[in-house]
Amino acid sequence: MEGGAGRGLECQKIMDGKENDGNGSEKAIPSCCLKARVSDPEFEAKCHSTVVSGWFSDSQSCSDNGNKWVYFNNPMWPGEAHSLRVEKLLYKGKSEYQEILVFESSTYGKVLVLDGIVQLTEKDECAYQEMIAHLPLCSIPSPKSVLVVGGGDGGVLREISRHSSVEVIDICEIDNMVIEVSKKYFPELAVGFEDPRVRLHVGDAVEFLKHAPEGKYDAIIIDSSDPVGPAQELVEKPFFETTAKALRPGGVVCSMAESMWLHTHLIQDMISICRETFKGSVHYAWASVPTYPSGVIGFILCSTEGPPVDFINPINPIEKLEGAAKHKRELRFYNSDVRSPFFSV
Repeated sequence: MEGGAGRGLECQKIMDGKENDGNGSEKAIPSCCLKARVSDPEFEAKCHSTVVSGWFSDSQSCSDNGNKWVYFNNPMWPGEAHSLRVEKLLYKGKSEYQEILVFESSTYGKVLVLDGIVQLTEKDECAYQEMIAHLPLCSIPSPKSVLVVGGGDGGVLREISRHSSVEVIDICEIDNMVIEVSKKYFPELAVGFEDPRVRLHVGDAVEFLKHAPEGKYDAIIIDSSDPVGPAQELVEKPFFETTAKALRPGGVVCSMAESMWLHTHLIQDMISICRETFKGSVHYAWASVPTYPSGVIGFILCSTEGPPVDFINPINPIEKLEGAAKHKRELRFYNSDVRSPFFSV
């Protein structure tokens, strides 16, 4: 609903609240609308701009020149709304880099939101975390040194820890507040930080990789947010070139690569850049994650020049790794049979 499109629906009841109209002055709010902002008036004081009438919606609205309201105008999925019913708001805060929100949903358990965009839910996080970790790690024999870019919730670390051959797990996360919030509200993911092989580096991953020794890692997993703002660098050629240098010959990288239903041009650009950069195999795979836009999330898988890597047929199947399928908790989505049908390129 834009501009004055909804004026005929304005409530005529007694006004007993006020809000800023975007021009520095206050306007009255109908009492019924005040109560509708959250599902439970008892925690109205903890309400959030993305929660209306008890429903959370990704990047719900923004003000344009103080007069015009543009709804669901996120550049990554324009014209769409993705909403979850809110049972209770658990946390809201702002770090140096982003706004962090945690709420309990009615159908997907606890939900982590960064800058108004859903990052994970307790119910379907398994699909994303398991695929982004095991697609690359099961494609090479006995990986020993792994780097995670982003991944401050700890879920990717939890999955990497299933691989007993791994000796070092470096993680570079820019926002320490994401780590602390995840440890408090998402312990099933943050358990990944408890692995003694994990070495945490809080800072800019672009700078971290620039200083990484050449050929240091067997695998690099890029668990980034959507490529807007600061994360834009993580889908551009200079970053991929730096990543390739940090991998040993035949090393692999797996990067979050958006939805094939919404971001075809972005994916095509990423594939083109990766084919120029990595010189080995390049594939696009995907997984079903209901709470991500379009219900699908993709992954770019690349290998550097060296020993050939067959991403579709894993050389290091997780079922043959002793105790891996039940380490920390049972695998809920990934297995060697399910991976092949999820490859598109």
